[in-house]
This record gives sequence, C-alpha cells and structure tokens, in this order.
Amino acid sequence: MGFRTEEAAIGYEQARDELIEVVRRLEAGGTTLEESLALWERGEELAKVCRHWLEGARARLDAALAEEEAQEGEAPS
Repeated sequence: MGFRTEEAAIGYEQARDELIEVVRRLEAGGTTLEESLALWERGEELAKVCRHWLEGARARLDAALAEEEAQEGEAPS
C-alpha cells in the first residue's frame, strides 16, 4: 500500500490515539493555515494506517471463519 517505514511501524492503537488528537486540535481551531494543513495531512496518513490495520484484522477474521466452516463441512455426520 506504499506505507513509509514510520507508518508501518506504529500500531493501530497508537495511530488511532494520535488521529484523535489531530482531530481534537483541528476542531479546537487557533492554528495557522499552514499548521492546519500539516495536521490534516498527518490525519490522512494516520487514517490510512488505521484502515490498513483494520483491513488486516478483517482478513484474519474472514480466514478464521472460512477455516472453521471448512472444518465443519468435513466433520462426519
């Protein structure tokens, strides 16, 4: 997905917490246009990291459910 090393290195919870802080700062206002743009860009990066982690978790859940269903289909009646 083209993640930089720093983005790939942080976990979901860390990215989520930082994203919450970015949104809080943007909503509070009081920043310059340049600061606001930098915060928005960082928020976009963090949202991508969170989305990446969530998509990975969904894939793992789907794989586990598919494996469980396959095992149930193989069980003798």
